[in-house]
Amino acid sequence: MLCLKYLFSKSILAIIKKKVVSLHNIPHVPVLYREVQEIFEHIEEGTIVDCTMGYAGHSTLILQSNTNIHLIGIDQDQTAIDFSTQRLEPFKDRVQIRKGRFSKMSLEVFEEENNIRGLLADIGVSSLQLDEKDRGFSFDSDNLDMRMDPLSELTAQTVVNTYSQKDLERILSEYGEVRNYKHIASEIISNRPFSSAKELSQCIRPFAPRGKKIHPSTLVFQAIRIEVNNELGELEGLLDSIEKSGLTQARIAIISFHSLEDRIVKQRFKKWSKSCICDDHAMRCTCGNDHSLGKMLSRKPYEAKNDEVKENIRSRSAKMRVFDLGI
Repeated sequence: MLCLKYLFSKSILAIIKKKVVSLHNIPHVPVLYREVQEIFEHIEEGTIVDCTMGYAGHSTLILQSNTNIHLIGIDQDQTAIDFSTQRLEPFKDRVQIRKGRFSKMSLEVFEEENNIRGLLADIGVSSLQLDEKDRGFSFDSDNLDMRMDPLSELTAQTVVNTYSQKDLERILSEYGEVRNYKHIASEIISNRPFSSAKELSQCIRPFAPRGKKIHPSTLVFQAIRIEVNNELGELEGLLDSIEKSGLTQARIAIISFHSLEDRIVKQRFKKWSKSCICDDHAMRCTCGNDHSLGKMLSRKPYEAKNDEVKENIRSRSAKMRVFDLGI
């Protein structure tokens, strides 16, 4: 097996580009790989939970770097689970893999495990899912699916072809922050039904928001994908589970990829940091001033360095915020 310390060095992509066929090669590059390693390197025992295991990029790095910890990996995609089960075979005595949505599974893990020292959640679609055309995430896909869990009922085709104009406007505005959301919703209504992501992309392309660095349909597809997978609800559910868990001496690291997710994490961490929860206009504190759950490791999020962005363009949007519970 390739040495992970070397694999995650500055030349990480150079190894992948050699296209060596092995289950232990990385099918996509995990973002902020150095920062994740640094964040958890102090943990010498206990359990780390990877709530979004995917293809085990971060999980492998953590297990290689932290030789005495156990890891619980959670994912809802059976394809990812099958791959990661084989990839993590060298660490099988220290690994549990569970299938399900992380908002629900994390609560079960918190109830069962009594020595959780770290938690990582990478809130985003994996590069492999984006690149696989049959998953329907790609702009030129012949499908219109976008489900992270292929067994889920709601698909992008259902959203696009059956939602009312009011509901389409809502998700485009709230989840995609699309400025001309009413116009685009109207175009979708007028031209449906759609059977492929390619058809949808071609229809909205002339009216979609344009930017130098993103495809014109990006924000629209983002909004639909968030609706299909209830991504913001999942994130809120995970944060609720953490808040109710009673965890102490645990480091929480959450990686997000757009402003809606980052805002949710930032606001929740800020809430957890507050010791006094009295009304801002109260004359004096009456709450006991002991409500803080811990502290943020840094007020600013961790972001990919220039060399990582150059090697992995998708890392440019990644932001990781870290909170220490019980500190």
